[in-house]
Amino acid sequence: MPFLRVRIRLDGLDAEQAEDACLAAGALSLTYTDQRDDAILEPAPGEVRLWPATRLEALFAAAAAEPARLVALAARIGVPLSALEVAHLPDRAWEREWLRDFRPMRFGQRLWICPAGMAPPAEAGGEGNGNVIVRLDPGLAFGTGTHPTTAMCLEWLEAAIHPDAAPAPRVIDYGCGSGILAIAALRLGAVHAAAFDIDAQALTATADNAAANGVARSLDIVARDADLPHDADLLVANILAGPLIEMAPRLAALCRPGGRLALAGLLDGQAAEVGAAYARWFRIAPAGSREGWTLLAGSRHPERSVRMRRQETSP
Repeated sequence: MPFLRVRIRLDGLDAEQAEDACLAAGALSLTYTDQRDDAILEPAPGEVRLWPATRLEALFAAAAAEPARLVALAARIGVPLSALEVAHLPDRAWEREWLRDFRPMRFGQRLWICPAGMAPPAEAGGEGNGNVIVRLDPGLAFGTGTHPTTAMCLEWLEAAIHPDAAPAPRVIDYGCGSGILAIAALRLGAVHAAAFDIDAQALTATADNAAANGVARSLDIVARDADLPHDADLLVANILAGPLIEMAPRLAALCRPGGRLALAGLLDGQAAEVGAAYARWFRIAPAGSREGWTLLAGSRHPERSVRMRRQETSP
């Protein structure tokens, strides 16, 4: 069905009051967006943090376009009618709209990510010439390769996995989203991958994408962290800085001695703190930076050197 979109600039307004007014008027959804380009770092648990210049966008059924209803909405918010930016929107598959700019992309020398149903570009050629093509439909899950954090992880995997390596690596994708990293790793030559996420939609998308790429038998899709294996040669975690710091002991335990780790989802200014959280177990350092995001990568200390360091620091 068609919809009515109403935007309100919250300059000097009470955000909660404006939100309550929209809900009372029958809003189907509410979205806060940035009017400028102000960064917001991770809020504390339970904290709601808005941009200095925030816009509230409310979506209504088309019937809300009646002038009397809009006048009443403006009065409830405490603004003149002219402060409401009103637009009529035709019905669309809104959950797919963000995929309009998803096009085939290359990562490294041989890895291509292509939207499902779209032919790879001519320059990708066929897979017989050494290129690896992953066909992806993310559904409602995160991960297409368009975001800098995912792109850097894909490039790291492409460089880390060699098709003639023996033995082939075992991989963990921690926070798998669409499954893009685990599936790319398997297509690049990994012998096995485990994909974990707390979002059921992500697990569904990962299963569908694994089947579409012919790697389902080599991929374990895991709904519980406790079910992950503890022998990863490569572990990739593209989440956020806060959870990465909190999960440092756990992610270290999932890597074998000598195993390699890539961490993404952290801003450049967060890299030092995240790296420090992993220094006890890994030789770790920035491996890339793009559009304000950093990729950290490192290798797990052999168990012997970890024990020696503990002995040296004990009284």
